Amino acid sequence: MTIRIKHEGLAVPMSPMFTLYIAGLITPHENENAVTINFQDPNYSADDGGYHPVEIRLENEGDYWRFNYITDFTYVGSGYMAELAKDLDFDFDAGVFQNLFGIYPIEQAIEMFQIWETNFVYYAMVSEVFKIEITQG
Repeated sequence: MTIRIKHEGLAVPMSPMFTLYIAGLITPHENENAVTINFQDPNYSADDGGYHPVEIRLENEGDYWRFNYITDFTYVGSGYMAELAKDLDFDFDAGVFQNLFGIYPIEQAIEMFQIWETNFVYYAMVSEVFKIEITQG
């Protein structure tokens, strides 16, 4: 069975390359109700930087899978006081985009999503910087 991810008609357009990449990752979980995919750069730290951790959640709608959210995290603060916070959050269920400055209608994030997606695809597929963990449910 081929995993189909619904990406047509979303408030922020997604590239076929991105959705095919995600579909390939969740194929072993095709019978699950939902999956959460975590992408982590093992060397990312508040002091040294690196590639931001990303979390993507999808739900199985029977004939296709649907994105719930895509969240990109960053360290806020420095040293022992640093903590991970949402840097960019594309919440498709709520129809909102959130960054460190506020919450906006997701339609206002089209350009931001395109930039984020281009970078993410390069980091994940070309540079292969992420350790990937997929959880069910």
